[in-house]
Amino acid sequence: MKLALASLLAGSAAAFAPAALSGHRAASTELLARKPFISGNWKLNPQSKDEAVTLAKDIAASITEGSPDADVALFVPYVFIESAMGAVGGKLSVGAEGVCPEGNGAYTGAISTAMLNSIGVQWALAGHSERRVIYGETDDYINAQCLKIIDEGMSVMLCIGESLAEFEQDLAGSVCAVQLKKGLKGVKKEELDRVAIAYEPVWAIGTGKVATPEIAQSVHATCRAIIADMYDQEAADNVRILYGGSVTPESVDDLMSQPDIDGALVGGASLDSEKFGRIINFKAAVPV
Repeated sequence: MKLALASLLAGSAAAFAPAALSGHRAASTELLARKPFISGNWKLNPQSKDEAVTLAKDIAASITEGSPDADVALFVPYVFIESAMGAVGGKLSVGAEGVCPEGNGAYTGAISTAMLNSIGVQWALAGHSERRVIYGETDDYINAQCLKIIDEGMSVMLCIGESLAEFEQDLAGSVCAVQLKKGLKGVKKEELDRVAIAYEPVWAIGTGKVATPEIAQSVHATCRAIIADMYDQEAADNVRILYGGSVTPESVDDLMSQPDIDGALVGGASLDSEKFGRIINFKAAVPV
């Protein structure tokens, strides 16, 4: 399997090209109009309020006048949201790792969008692969989350991506198409300004493996073409698509130099303020 993966990573990214999607072009000229978005997902970390506050403060300190003009957000465990907000001093957004699509009622352990909105949360994740795989969240459930988040006046980061088996069968584009179409069902074009997409190849999450910038760019271009097919080219050109597969300080510059990669959803490295600070302060190559 390692040999198969290595072969695929070393091969051409042409398999992901979006040429067959209703004749839409792959948008790759609108990067300057899309503000970069660097985000961190803390998952089930850290293990105390003091650690969370220290980490949030240190991350916020890495944002300086010399930092790129980018949006920055941290998605943190519910119990740390308000403490992290206080720690960052408004230098970045603090969001939720998920929501319950129900408004209220007998849903033990659930957190509603209204609860989050009441404490100032403006961003929430939906569709992360760990929620899909470990907790069995379906495309319909994820779509309900997206609709509820948007209806609350908040913004959603919809996570999509293929498994290793699907990647090895060149199904990345097909999987992303299904997840995008089902996840965004009922979302109007005028509401897309409150949607970001995070492409996270499942085989790269927490493994240290990262798709080559060329492969990541090709899948992102495919996703943009899918959105153009669902809405129109203007909508596709404006939606931010982030890469979320084990982004590191060593890989971020090359990834952020790709025309259709608008940011990063960072897992493990967001728990290290020095590493995440370097990712926030990425150095994308300037197109010639």
